[in-house]
Amino acid sequence: MTETARRRASFNTLTVSQVRPLTKDSVEVTFEVPEHLIEDYNYAPGQYVALRATIDGQEVRRSYSICAEPVPGEIRVAIKRDLGGLFSNWANDTLAAGYQIDVMNPQGAFVSKGNITSLNEPQKIAEDAKAVGGEHMVAFAAGSGITPIIAIARTVLKASENSTFDLVYANKSALDVMFAEEVGDLKDKYPTRFAVHHMLSREQRVNPLMSGRIDDEKLNTILDYVIQVDKADEWFLCGPFELVQLCRDTLAERGVPEENVRFELFTTGRPEAPAGQHGKAVEVDPGGNNYSIAFTLDGTSGSVESPVSANETILNAALRVRADVPFACAGGVCGTCRAKVIDGEVEMAENYALEKDEVDAGYVLTCQARPCTDKVTVDFDA
Repeated sequence: MTETARRRASFNTLTVSQVRPLTKDSVEVTFEVPEHLIEDYNYAPGQYVALRATIDGQEVRRSYSICAEPVPGEIRVAIKRDLGGLFSNWANDTLAAGYQIDVMNPQGAFVSKGNITSLNEPQKIAEDAKAVGGEHMVAFAAGSGITPIIAIARTVLKASENSTFDLVYANKSALDVMFAEEVGDLKDKYPTRFAVHHMLSREQRVNPLMSGRIDDEKLNTILDYVIQVDKADEWFLCGPFELVQLCRDTLAERGVPEENVRFELFTTGRPEAPAGQHGKAVEVDPGGNNYSIAFTLDGTSGSVESPVSANETILNAALRVRADVPFACAGGVCGTCRAKVIDGEVEMAENYALEKDEVDAGYVLTCQARPCTDKVTVDFDA
């Protein structure tokens, strides 16, 4: 785990410099990063930022992966329209150059453990890549899951002449392929080191293997005949829950070490578990049947009583007394609300963001963690 992967989350107001259409339902948004904030917005390819805006009188937060290799002074994200999505539809229909919205500094651990942990230091990245003798990376992306992977691929291929990259990219049709031109450019620029395998679920391709959805049979065929599993050093999976889980399970069955597989979800695919907690109103039990939750944030201690009957998360309870408690998705996906349990015990409902070593060290996602003991203390600064 890199230090930058878990830096303290904070928002700053940034100006949109460009909004560029990618497909009919997606745009690339570029933010200007002023000189005095450049260090705060350094990032590793694969990380994300949370965006915060007020839409129709409602504060809305959404997380989006950075889609470009590190360039000081700017942040680029891709936003795909979601059916009924408040933020994504607003961004595609309304957001334009000159708008100012709040952007969280880069977060996330969907980064290579091998040779791209440096931030905005191309020379250092190249030195790291040379030291490990190049790597072979494989990525499975679906739809907007290409966003962090295109940044990783661009950086790795540019940094090391010895590194190679295989990309399996699933979409509904050719018109739905985000960054189609950029992916094609990478293929033209690195013809012997970058291979892309487009899979279209609603279009017939010449090779029937590349037509239809990725299911268990297709995935195993790809791993048998297209991808050299034993030659891959790192795997990157980004897309819907079902695809990511299928790939993880299949790779595990084939003996790929868990630590070599990186994955990121944009959603959990569980509509029955809605995200988005904003410190909803909860009344303390006057009879005293409450959990006592203490926390440290920015070096300051806080505490709140949480009624046992409310079954609320630590994040929700903390937001009732501190509006600046960090969070983005509130669905167990992004990891922004991460904190370390110092005292007491909690139970996490879901975890799609923390790695095993973090959980073993006592870290939890406060948006998914609920007290199991009368008193619980967590540290957001740890």
